[in-house]
Amino acid sequence: MITKRLPFSRPEFDRRIAETRAAMAARGLDVLFVEDPSNMAWLTGYDGWSFYVHQGVIVFPDEDPIWWGRRQDANGAYRTVWMADDRVAFYADNYVQSTERHPMQTLAAILRDKGYGNKRVGLELDNYYFSAKAYLTLKDELPGAELVDATALVNWQRTVKSDEEVAFMRKAARISERIIDGVTERMRPGLKKNELVADIYGDALRGPDGEWGDYAAIVPLLPSGSDAAAPHLTWDGREMETGTATFFEIAGCYRRYHAPFCRTVFLGKPPQFLLDAEKALVEGLEAGLEAAKAGNRACDIANALAAPLERAGIERGARCGYPVGLSYPPDWGERTISIREEDQTVLEPGMTFHFMPGLWMKDWGMEITETILIRESGAAECLCDRPRKLIVKD
Repeated sequence: MITKRLPFSRPEFDRRIAETRAAMAARGLDVLFVEDPSNMAWLTGYDGWSFYVHQGVIVFPDEDPIWWGRRQDANGAYRTVWMADDRVAFYADNYVQSTERHPMQTLAAILRDKGYGNKRVGLELDNYYFSAKAYLTLKDELPGAELVDATALVNWQRTVKSDEEVAFMRKAARISERIIDGVTERMRPGLKKNELVADIYGDALRGPDGEWGDYAAIVPLLPSGSDAAAPHLTWDGREMETGTATFFEIAGCYRRYHAPFCRTVFLGKPPQFLLDAEKALVEGLEAGLEAAKAGNRACDIANALAAPLERAGIERGARCGYPVGLSYPPDWGERTISIREEDQTVLEPGMTFHFMPGLWMKDWGMEITETILIRESGAAECLCDRPRKLIVKD
């Protein structure tokens, strides 16, 4: 007998399905096909490294969802989704990377058999995991259907976290703290970056206090010196050097829930311009945290952050935060709200963000960030508990 490994209670999944169906009805969708693995997991519990092939979840208005994917991955679905085994559908392996047939032909057959061949079908069109060929195949196979762009429909249902989800994110935050503590302890001139990353992964996966860690949706990012002007560089085999700053962008992850956390370490005596930037950045962070209150807007956080930076002569054009929670590679953001000056989204209790005002200048960079939880009242809670400062190691 196969044992189910559900991360959440059945009422939690029922709530998610109900909210998604309500959003579908509001958009006039008859059925929804979800291929984003984060949305798949949120709706059904499915968890597997299979997002490199076509897969997804069909959400109906009046019956349990169907997980659909590659035949060999159906075995993972039987073990991880809350639905009964007969709600798992699959295509044969000869559809994988074939030039003669396409998996979406089998998905279209399911939709036709269910009576949706001439209905409004929602699709996540602007998504990492849904190809142009997939869309064209569905269009050919379902000529009577109206294919509707439902990008981020499920993502928006995920913005307010349940108590069960927040509990997972708190565990992820403990892992983030362990990683940064390990970096602070180990950083020294002559240490090779790849060796430090190996220790980062060890801390991330072992976790603290007997808790295990999951793989994060983004690999550790740790550029040094002038390379820190580029926010998304990873690592190589070069040694850490005295007189340089290195920022560490990492996230603890527990059962796919993330708590991103960034700190910058300087080896030696920091130059004054870096100390001035640290002061302005921390002042902006703390002002942003005060503005991150239920009833305020996402732009209020961005504007509060911007004032101290502008006074210090620091200009940054990037957004300074985004929602986080459950994610799969290549991104731990939820791709809905952006903390920037034009986003008018009203903040609600239970929303979680990576408040991420990274500074990436012409020839230097600095990151000091927090994962925050919007509370019922008062300023946002920082899920990690470490000083907001430039870490200096003499």
